Amino acid sequence: MATSKKLPSRPHLDHLRKQAKSLLAALKEGDPAAIAAFVEHLPEARRMSAAEVTAAGFRLADAQSVVARQTGFASWPGLSRHVQQLRGLEGDWRFESLEIDGMTVPAAALGASRILMDGDRFRTESPEANYEGHFSIDADESPAHITIEFISGPEAGNTSKGIYELAGDTLRLCLCVQGDERPTAFATKPGSGHAHERLRRVSAARPENVTGGTPPPPAPEVVAPRGARAAFDVPPSEALRRLGGDWAAVALVMDGKAMPDTWLALGSRTMHGNELKVVFGGQTVVHAKVRIDESVSPIAVDYYNLGGKAEGTVTYGIMAWDGDEAEFLMAPPGAPRPTSFADRKGTLSRWRRRA
Repeated sequence: MATSKKLPSRPHLDHLRKQAKSLLAALKEGDPAAIAAFVEHLPEARRMSAAEVTAAGFRLADAQSVVARQTGFASWPGLSRHVQQLRGLEGDWRFESLEIDGMTVPAAALGASRILMDGDRFRTESPEANYEGHFSIDADESPAHITIEFISGPEAGNTSKGIYELAGDTLRLCLCVQGDERPTAFATKPGSGHAHERLRRVSAARPENVTGGTPPPPAPEVVAPRGARAAFDVPPSEALRRLGGDWAAVALVMDGKAMPDTWLALGSRTMHGNELKVVFGGQTVVHAKVRIDESVSPIAVDYYNLGGKAEGTVTYGIMAWDGDEAEFLMAPPGAPRPTSFADRKGTLSRWRRRA
């Protein structure tokens, strides 16, 4: 599979052609590094001595073949086609429709969102968050493959596999937002963990300041207390029974930033026994065993995380009842339990049982 991982940032054919010309010029001057590149990457030169390579009269097409093979492609035409396809995705893209896990996102939730692409870099801007990263494509597959690496934003460190179809200024994407299975068709259904996006290009100009993001600083290592997993094998309690079943999101605030109402409809909280799953837009954001202590005020709630980047760790929080609604404030990974709901660090959520 061809990828852009060995290519320079925002690859361009003019740059690659100049690279090939410079390589050929260096070869003619007897540069040892250029000779080694030909011997390593050009089949015709592999059994030649340094003197034979220099005297062989290799041409620009040969140097282009070396450059292609250095970047992971079998030939210059393959590299050229890949870069042209990559550049064909460039521009400012707006959402025409979005379907996640079989649920259509209201049009009102999409108007302020866009995706900017520059070479193999992207930035997704939306009211709830911005996402930046790199992507690679393989247009020789059918349908064409795309693999997205999130560098900054809420998904930093995650990878999403997908397929795409480009037709002029219309782009369709189907991405796996939960799990690691690449979609095979442009469709979603409940429980698929897939998102189907239809985008329209409003400008083919190279967008500004699409850097691909800066990786966040390493998170502090969080280690679960000894025997934590076993400590969450708790018997049923009235509090756990009361939290069982399916709940709809009323509010979600992460580090002081509230999720728009139009996106809250895509959230669900489901608990069976003391096993919890919180899903937004088809993506599982919390999968944990739950432990509750109602003998303290505010009520203490702990999550033993069963998946994601926090797997195997314990998250500490508090909760409160407000009629039929439940409110939670969970501390950031590795942080101590909040003492009150006035402490807004972490994730604040409010839920109402589904009818």
